[in-house]
Amino acid sequence: MTKSFTIYPAIDMRGGRCVRLLQGDYEQETVYGDSPFDMAKSFAEMGASWIHMVDLDGAKEGSLVNDSYVLKAAQELKDVSIQIGGGIRSERQVNHYLENGVARVILGSIAVREPAFAEEMIQKYPGQIAIGLDGKSGKVATDGWLETSEWTVLDLGKYFADKGAEWFIFTDIANDGMLSGPNVSATAELARITGKNVIASGGMSRLEDIAALKQHQSAGIEGVIIGKALYENRFTLPEALLEAEGKA
Repeated sequence: MTKSFTIYPAIDMRGGRCVRLLQGDYEQETVYGDSPFDMAKSFAEMGASWIHMVDLDGAKEGSLVNDSYVLKAAQELKDVSIQIGGGIRSERQVNHYLENGVARVILGSIAVREPAFAEEMIQKYPGQIAIGLDGKSGKVATDGWLETSEWTVLDLGKYFADKGAEWFIFTDIANDGMLSGPNVSATAELARITGKNVIASGGMSRLEDIAALKQHQSAGIEGVIIGKALYENRFTLPEALLEAEGKA
């Protein structure tokens, strides 16, 4: 039986609301809803098996700001798994999510600055930690994409794959929020180099983008995060789920 290709509808939270940023720019924000939980509930009712949530305030401040909405979704939406990123910098914060029903925690900036900490979390919570690799011209960006590290996406991916990471989320910042299509080749290359599960993120605009990524499923692209395309009604979540199943 072929492993399913996962659609992750995205909920980016800022100030307790659902927003989208253009290429990670906090000055270019569009508000799409007043309740992250209601949005998650809506995605669940439409058939999502996973929901991707991001605490944008947390990513900028390095603390958990919008976690109450995440925990409410994780505890009340029984048929959905939640993955969360943004501002997670300590084991206490990782525990806060995992012990309260969140299925997967994403380590981004902290994995770049303190790889030993990320490695410890990967080994302590196998399968429940994803490494977020946000690419800016091939280099890894951190701190809400406000800083750029010396690591390349491929080098950091290989490093953590060797340390036991099973999950990666790759975002090409140039494409994020632009509805210009995902960077399929770079995502597939990361999957090939790491030999692990890679979730694509950024730039989704058409159902054909799902099909293009799914062609590389055997190489390790496990699914795709979709945000703005859903909020701008480029296609519906049920349509995306059907496309992922090959039934569109």
